[in-house]
Amino acid sequence: MAEAAGSVGWIGAGRMGAAMAGRLLAAGVPPLIWNRTRSKAEATGCPVASDVASLRSCDVVFTMLSTSADLEEVLFGAEGLLADPASVPGTLVDCSTISPESSALVRASCLALGVDFLAAPVSGNGKVVKSGNLSIAVSGPLPAYERVADLLGHIARSVTYVGEGDVSRLVKICHNLMLGVVTQCLAEITVLAEKGGVSRAAFLAFLNDSVMGSMFTRYKSPAFVHLDYTPTFTPLLLRKDFDLGLAAGHELDVPLPLAALTAQLVQQAVSSGRVTEDFAILLDQQAAASGLALKPEDTPVDDGLSS
Repeated sequence: MAEAAGSVGWIGAGRMGAAMAGRLLAAGVPPLIWNRTRSKAEATGCPVASDVASLRSCDVVFTMLSTSADLEEVLFGAEGLLADPASVPGTLVDCSTISPESSALVRASCLALGVDFLAAPVSGNGKVVKSGNLSIAVSGPLPAYERVADLLGHIARSVTYVGEGDVSRLVKICHNLMLGVVTQCLAEITVLAEKGGVSRAAFLAFLNDSVMGSMFTRYKSPAFVHLDYTPTFTPLLLRKDFDLGLAAGHELDVPLPLAALTAQLVQQAVSSGRVTEDFAILLDQQAAASGLALKPEDTPVDDGLSS
């Protein structure tokens, strides 16, 4: 059996990072947390680090950041986590969504420093995390994964080890291609049903209780019924993942016709300027193309996440 993970550090207290660190805190494993905006770190209730360098002595450090540039800055900047080769954590677990190429660069740097690196991108958002329904795909050295598996189990309902290297990044990119394709499909059939005289609430209730329903379609139903586009994942972020996915398809010689078409519709949503709303605005876009004016429906809808 692998040895226990030991002391834990955390970098990144945005919506996702804060919720994930909170799961560790609730499990009795409060991580030492750092965030560029200190007040966000303090709001988690975890012990707060004054700087990134304070986390170098941790056995395991998790990172949950928005971009590859952000990750590289906190790791390799002048005061970064890995800036001093004489003082580095034993294992780095990155839960950010970055490209396989960026992940490989970080992995190579960690290898040179004797740091085990696990790529652990996630499926879900802050509300999904808090409800205990997060999923994580992990790749990297198997012994390192076994050491942190219990920690990951505190954070997520489902943790899947998918192999060595950075293959978990491809898993997450494939996942988000499906996210966009399924949402566009859901928008199209919902608009078709409503234009034929069926309320969105009734149609989605039927769909969610059929064999075609899923945790995702149920979760997205309140946004579609109430036209509530409070952001969980923006069109800009979705476009980034489609760019990564189509690039992977090109590199691996895999045709992705449905993904390519959906990418254009996601780009259309971005071009409309509604880049700070949720990507569920694909519903509005489909309705406009269909000559249908949508109105919010005042109907209670279960998102499937309420405890």
